[in-house]
Amino acid sequence: MNASINIEEVIGKTVGRRRSVRDPLAVVPGAIAASEQWRAAFGGVGIRKGVYRFKSHEEANASQLEQLIRSRSK
Repeated sequence: MNASINIEEVIGKTVGRRRSVRDPLAVVPGAIAASEQWRAAFGGVGIRKGVYRFKSHEEANASQLEQLIRSRSK
């Protein structure tokens, strides 16, 4: 099967239109203050940085839950 494209074909109808996408990396003025308030209220992430290797997903989930509980109890 050989597919061919007709370059001279005129598109007769356009459905919808594209909207300009806002910059997803732009900082919203209230976002920094809100994130600082969340961190103050709930504390930081209680999982240490690093690479963790587990034999199963269940073992990984248990370890993550244990670290979160340990960080909240301090």
